[in-house]
This record gives sequence, structure tokens and C-alpha cells, in this order.
Amino acid sequence: MLTNQTALITGATKGMGRAIAEKLSQNGCNLLLSARNDDALEALKMELEAHNPAISVRYFACDFSEGDQLEQLIQWVERIASHLDILVNNVGIFKPVSILDESTADFELQMRINYYTPHILSRAVGRNMRKNRRGHIFNISSIASRIPVSSAGTYTVTKYAVRGLTQVLRDELRPFDVKVTEIIPGSTLTSSWEGTTIPADQFILPADIAAAIIACLQMSEGASVDEMVIKPKYGNS
Repeated sequence: MLTNQTALITGATKGMGRAIAEKLSQNGCNLLLSARNDDALEALKMELEAHNPAISVRYFACDFSEGDQLEQLIQWVERIASHLDILVNNVGIFKPVSILDESTADFELQMRINYYTPHILSRAVGRNMRKNRRGHIFNISSIASRIPVSSAGTYTVTKYAVRGLTQVLRDELRPFDVKVTEIIPGSTLTSSWEGTTIPADQFILPADIAAAIIACLQMSEGASVDEMVIKPKYGNS
């Protein structure tokens, strides 16, 4: 159980983020949730607290493409949870376009959401975890960080960057008893695959990612999972 611990989850109202929020709440973890839609956050808060009355859920609506809103989120977290235990950098955007054919706007949007956001959040939260000498940062990456997808060029580049960020953070924070884990999903059945005709059993599920995070958190104090690759059993779709 994760009673009395507090986790911040970005991109919390859909897909993997929602599944992670549900699983953490079931394990007694208090939650700070962030996503763009205020109504969706309120609905999720009500649902999670109804099913898990011993926990508290708070939220902050944030458009992660806007740097000033990200800074406001950080200030909010530092004000109400300076001893944050868990950070899950989950928010992301997928654009199936090659580097040569993408627009500058597509490039900048993916860099801001997929890389700048986890970098800036990890820096802010990591400083407090270093001071508190405890905590766990999870970066939700992608199998594209190991196997380039040229048809989604900048998405691939951002996930390689997240891989590097995770490795550097791990080295910096290890002496302060803070763990840093990269979760590396293959094809996952989220809204990105809406309308697909590929059978559901050829995907991993958001709940699988949530289960992986719980497994990492329930290991002994001396164990640290550097990275976890989770692929569909038939291979990537």
C-alpha cells in the first residue's frame, strides 16, 4: 500500500494516465492530477474519491503546450505538496509525420509537450526530492526511443530525449535515495489508435502500464528498476 504518499500525474484523464491514477488510488495514494480539461479532472476526482474514500484527490488544469501554465502548475505543486513522493510524467502527443514533411508548429508542439514538460517538471520536483532524500520519478517513454519510427520523426526524437533525461536524472538523484524509472510501452490501446481494425489482443492495455508502476513502487527500498519495456505479445502493431 502507498498510504500517506502523494503522486502527481500529468495527462491524467485519459488512457495510461487515467489507468495509473486509478491504480495508485486503489493502493491508498493521494493524488495531484493535471490535464487540459477542467470538467474531466473534476469528474475523475469525484470518481476516484467515491471508490477510495480514504484518499484525497486535487487537480490543476494545465495546457502543457503553454510554458506559463506549466510554471503555474509547478508553483501549485510546491505550495501544496513540497514533499511529493511520486511524479509520473505521462502527458504526450503523437504526430504521425516525418521530419522532412512536418510543419514548424508540429515540431514545436511535440518538443514542448513530449520533452520540455517532463524536463521542467522533473527539474522542479527533483530538487525537492533531493532535499527530502526520497521520491520516485517515472517517465513514460515509448518503444520509439529504442526503435526509430521515421513516419513519426519528431515524436521519436522526443522519446530518445526522454530516455537521456531519465538516465541523467537517475545518476544525479541516486546519491539522494531518489529513484528514476523509464517505462517503455510498445503499442498501447489508447485514443491514439481510435478507429483501428487491429484486434485488441495485439495491444498492451493502459492497465498494464499502471501495474508496472505499482510493481516498481512495491519493491524493496534497495531495489531500483532503471527501465521496463512492455510490448504486445505478438510484437508491435
